[in-house]
Amino acid sequence: MRNIALSVDFCVVGGGMAGLSAAVAAARRGAKVALIQNRPVLGGNASSEVRMWICGAHNENNHETGRVDPEGGDNNHETGIVEEILLENLWRNTYPNYSIWDSILYEKARFQENLELFLNTHVNKVEVEADERGRRILSVEGTQMTTESRIVVTSKLFADCTGDGLIGALAGAEYRVGREARSEFGESIAPVQPDKRTMGLSCLIQARETDRLQGFTPPAWAYRYDSDEDLPKRGHRVEGIQNFWWMEVGGMQDSIHDTEEIRDELLKIAFGVWDHIKNHGDHGADNWVLDWVGFLPGKRESRRFVGDHILNQNDVEKAGRHFKDIVAYGGWTMDDHFPEGFYKKEAGTIFNAAPAPYGIPYRSLYSRNVDNLFFAGRDISTTHCALSSTRVMATCSTLGQAVGTAAAIALRAGLTPRGVYEEAIEELQQTLMEDDCYLPFNQRRINALTRGAKLVARRGNPELLRNGIDRQIGTERNSWDAMPGDAVTFDLGSEVELKAIRIVFDSDLNRTTRNMVSYYTMASQDFRVPPQIVKSFTIEVETGPAGSGWRQVIGVGDNHQRLVKLPLGVRASRLRFTALETWGAPEVRVFALDLY
Repeated sequence: MRNIALSVDFCVVGGGMAGLSAAVAAARRGAKVALIQNRPVLGGNASSEVRMWICGAHNENNHETGRVDPEGGDNNHETGIVEEILLENLWRNTYPNYSIWDSILYEKARFQENLELFLNTHVNKVEVEADERGRRILSVEGTQMTTESRIVVTSKLFADCTGDGLIGALAGAEYRVGREARSEFGESIAPVQPDKRTMGLSCLIQARETDRLQGFTPPAWAYRYDSDEDLPKRGHRVEGIQNFWWMEVGGMQDSIHDTEEIRDELLKIAFGVWDHIKNHGDHGADNWVLDWVGFLPGKRESRRFVGDHILNQNDVEKAGRHFKDIVAYGGWTMDDHFPEGFYKKEAGTIFNAAPAPYGIPYRSLYSRNVDNLFFAGRDISTTHCALSSTRVMATCSTLGQAVGTAAAIALRAGLTPRGVYEEAIEELQQTLMEDDCYLPFNQRRINALTRGAKLVARRGNPELLRNGIDRQIGTERNSWDAMPGDAVTFDLGSEVELKAIRIVFDSDLNRTTRNMVSYYTMASQDFRVPPQIVKSFTIEVETGPAGSGWRQVIGVGDNHQRLVKLPLGVRASRLRFTALETWGAPEVRVFALDLY
């Protein structure tokens, strides 16, 4: 084996949406980061290997009825790094293809300054130091299968984003598995007695429509389902949104150590279900073929770490509870899958209503007994009941961005993860909002330069550009509403140095085109940039007295992102932003313009 040793500031193990977001956030804030992933692709359950949707916060009405609508509503969609990635995918992956999706996730890490990526690397050893001061991780060691290399990463801070919580478990971090008793946290939807049961695993399938009849011959080892009664309450026609999530088992077993056995069972079920759809009754699938079968089970639940706060059902349900250390939010229904999964002769899950949004506290994102360990993703500090809502990947991504940003602050200030809570939680919250992470019940601070300028616009209310709220909340639009060609001017009063500009456009946080597809029809499934985003704009400056002449310093003609940060490097007494064209919407909406 070749030996590779690396020393970094922040080591993230696990390259799902949570780990990717944590690593990118920390690197962008100046930390030297290593991201270690044991698969050849990033994204975890969202990757081409599993192909689960990136779900997140809902429309409030869906929670009141307990009905799940994965496309959300009421402007509750998550922003920050996860929105940046999804918008990049809509721009480049116009006929949704999982290889391109994988490449977009890959490039976010591989070409990020300050970040070193290790794919195909499984960590199986953790070096820990424990003394009277506490317990700390010193290094992690793993094997990169493709290069026959043993990799040792020494770091000041670590994040376990593995889902299964392997790193924390090896380090001796406290964790829980299974369902708490109803009495422990007063959770009405918890079982009366505690147990070790979890939600199960799924191997998803995808189908493709063709222009002619297609047959299917199942493998001899597949299960056989002769009638619809063999699949009770499991919708399986090919029309509509369908990714066969209900092909789920393993909750009655050990969801970590029995994974190979569980996978074998899932494959028998998957091929048997497709055989039933094709060969046993009319399911609208005559022209359809089985296009893809997942051989890596998507996992919902295993270990959950114990932090300074354990998020529980009551926290989720109290929408008005404003955690002082809120750093992310949830809004997915408490979607509590039965441990029996596929073999439960009822619907596969119970949708327990949850308000959207509800706050998630920073204290649930670091270990209470390992001093330098963060965690993000489905292994955060929650009860089983709360996990049934927080586990979805848009939520997990925002948790990862919070952890990565906290790590950068901790490194700069010489703090532990807990120390950030004690001494820098407001800085963390403001930094997250600066990076377009929405924190409900909080307002972004506007800097003195932006606040002190006089704003003039030919249309709309430009003051909303600096109200510190960067999305529509209920009926409050919080945006400068104008038409293509309209401009807003910042009069700074005197000539000052302008280093950068920050802009937040409208990306339609209620849009339905958000995730990768779950099946392929003959009809067009083209992805495209949301029409509300401003496509082209200019930034001009004027020095000296008014009327001395405008000079263009920035011209953008193909913008497809919601959050745009651009360097300026000029001196000026006035700055003018002109929105020239959207991607199709008749109206221009801009939530923020900040000068630095």
